[in-house]
Amino acid sequence: MSAHGTSRDGRPDGDRPTGVDELLERVRAGYTRVEPREAYEAARAGEALLVDIRYEALRERDGLIPGALVVERNELEWRLDPQGSHRLPEATSHEVRAIVICNEGYASSLAAASLHQLGLHRSTDLVGGFQAWKAAGLPVTP
Repeated sequence: MSAHGTSRDGRPDGDRPTGVDELLERVRAGYTRVEPREAYEAARAGEALLVDIRYEALRERDGLIPGALVVERNELEWRLDPQGSHRLPEATSHEVRAIVICNEGYASSLAAASLHQLGLHRSTDLVGGFQAWKAAGLPVTP
């Protein structure tokens, strides 16, 4: 870093590249993640919307969580933004508690952080993703 507030490669001080592990740690610090049983109970009680962002091949291979909305990752923000023209009927307000589920709980963390940026501050993700859900013996349909 130089005395002028920039690093040797010309980026402003503090703008060093971030690795994905550090990024995950940072975004996960911004909300409380949920364990499979807690997610199951919240969905069953009507207190949360389970959102499966796994791609089709994984859903076909491993099955589905009954009642979960399937929303491809590249459509997530458009489908859950309560102000968006392409929102799902379930995207009723910024107070919706969405629990995002990917295969193992990594991509869902980044997706939940993106939903926070849209004002969906109750959004979170499932620790361990679909694989943890399945391992916990929670319902899965073929």
